[in-house]
Amino acid sequence: MTLRKPWRLALLVLLLAAAALYNWRAEISLQVARKIAAKHLSSTGLEGLADGLHVGMCGAGSPFPDELRAGPCTLVVAGQRLLVFDAGNGASRNIGRLGFTHGRVEAVFLTHFHSDHIDGLGELMLQRWVQGGHRAPLPVHGPAGVQEVVAGLMQTYRQDRGYRVAHHGDAVVPASGFGGQARPFAVPSDAAVSVYKEGDLEVSAFAVDHSPAHPAVGYRINYKGRVVVLSGDTKRSSAVQREAQGADLLVHDALSTKLVNLMEEASSQNGRPGLAKVLGDIHDYHATPEEAAQTARDAKVGYLLLNHIVPTLPPLPGLEKVFLGDAPRIYSGPLRVGRDGDFVSLPAGSREITHSTRLRFP
Repeated sequence: MTLRKPWRLALLVLLLAAAALYNWRAEISLQVARKIAAKHLSSTGLEGLADGLHVGMCGAGSPFPDELRAGPCTLVVAGQRLLVFDAGNGASRNIGRLGFTHGRVEAVFLTHFHSDHIDGLGELMLQRWVQGGHRAPLPVHGPAGVQEVVAGLMQTYRQDRGYRVAHHGDAVVPASGFGGQARPFAVPSDAAVSVYKEGDLEVSAFAVDHSPAHPAVGYRINYKGRVVVLSGDTKRSSAVQREAQGADLLVHDALSTKLVNLMEEASSQNGRPGLAKVLGDIHDYHATPEEAAQTARDAKVGYLLLNHIVPTLPPLPGLEKVFLGDAPRIYSGPLRVGRDGDFVSLPAGSREITHSTRLRFP
């Protein structure tokens, strides 16, 4: 009987503490939220990153809805410079979830003008303007046609621009910094062309084959001897292999023929012939994981990260293995099916390649 009283007392104390925590849950949550906000708003996301190239997936998906992958978007950090390549839906929000400040984005580079690569650009231009207080528009680089894309978005957001300047004042959101400024470039069919150079950082563009989407380009980013190549959307391409020679990281689009065929068959059997036709059409302008692996192997790249994942890959056991097919047997280096939040770091002055996951919030 003497042992039971202390246990009863301890249980009573625990119950009272639980009741107090429950009653004060709103205040506790508010204090936690205050600390999170302070930490988040005091950071640009660049603190603590080693000098070098860093590549984050702000959208590893395609037009197919995917809970793990927003529309195409790749964020590249070079030293303290922040660049964005393509801006699909979710791009702006995922840049924030990766922990970076939109106001620090220096330029956007578009690979081509399929809707899934540009349908987040308007929001990104807006967030960069409002959060950065810029007095000049966001440079948007791309092949011929980028002028029309940027002009259309500027027109779409014209009324919103007026509201925000009237509400917050020109000192906070300068009217001159609204939107984007198109920076078109021409690309030869058989060579890369430098489209951006600032100090040790150079971005080159090269033509790829995504016909009938034309022009379409990939990008090679070089910073202090570290090299990243982005294929853009393309079938297997000798240009990608040429530009990826010896690259540290190749980010390559990938479509699983087996899984798309499965979806095409299901569409036909369930009275959706139009969707079946679309699914049948997309095979011929994307690379398969095996073809991306062949390019990575032959170019002797250090790491292969697949993006623009087609079709949707729900988190089912073994499904990524089906998607990859024979790719792991073709390319023996590190190989990953991209997800939003993937973050690959290439420190300057080394051959180190590290992968982490960087999303701040679920």
